Amino acid sequence: EVADRFGISTRWIRVLLARHRHEGLAGVDPRSRRPRASANRTSSTTVQKILKLREDLQADGLDAGAQSIHHHLPTGARPSVTTIWRILKRHGVVAAQPQKRPRSSWRRFAAETPNQMWQSDFTHWPLADGTDAEIICWLDDHARFVLHLSAHARITGTTVIETFTAAADTYGLPATTLTDN
Repeated sequence: EVADRFGISTRWIRVLLARHRHEGLAGVDPRSRRPRASANRTSSTTVQKILKLREDLQADGLDAGAQSIHHHLPTGARPSVTTIWRILKRHGVVAAQPQKRPRSSWRRFAAETPNQMWQSDFTHWPLADGTDAEIICWLDDHARFVLHLSAHARITGTTVIETFTAAADTYGLPATTLTDN
């Protein structure tokens, strides 16, 4: 009757009754579901090795981050870089770096409509023969669509105007543009 009324199994009712008989009212309180032991947990000797290695690396004036510690540990039973970082954090030996924002906090700027804003920039690219090429790109900020892309020996004001005009002839004029200079 109780199982039907509360929508629980009769097995669970028997478990609660047994707990009540042995422990009284405290036996029916909710219990933690956390396991008593964790088979994959890093051993305390490995944790101590990691903390000692960090101290030694810092004393020698070397990088003592999780990646460096991972590199210096023997390959047989070393934990992952993430596990090492978590161990360092748990023991309070890494300084918080609040200036590093998580990627989830980044806000991507995008124009609301096509041709609302075009962006332009150019990049230097070294060629195999040792000369330098400059690549100019015009991009529609709405869909990140490449409107124009070309390589030149040197980009001048004339190059910028000619590439802008070529893109505008094909796609129409933008409402605004955004460039470095």
